[in-house]
Amino acid sequence: MTAVIETGNHIAQLPDGRQRRTCAERFAGVLRTVVEGKAPWALNEVEWDAAHLNALIGGGSTGSSLVEHACNQLGCGDLNILIERDRYLARTSGVAATVWTLDALLASYA
Repeated sequence: MTAVIETGNHIAQLPDGRQRRTCAERFAGVLRTVVEGKAPWALNEVEWDAAHLNALIGGGSTGSSLVEHACNQLGCGDLNILIERDRYLARTSGVAATVWTLDALLASYA
């Protein structure tokens, strides 16, 4: 969920309107393939319930809380990506899930 939101935000901030439209159309197409079950990966349905928020507050498997991460400049969006990955891995077996990122701080937890 967070990766989709962040990707959409980055597309919306592109300075060139034509690039914005092209990227938005491609992104919508990718999301359509996920909804239709045609993507090479499965949709990870995440509920923002009490368990999810408690995991976010506790920092999931990172060993640090949301507060500690905020003080160390790991944003809530990045932390939520890690929480979503943890919850996905807890629901599946025999699957490896990694987080692809160019952000050094997020990558240190991924």
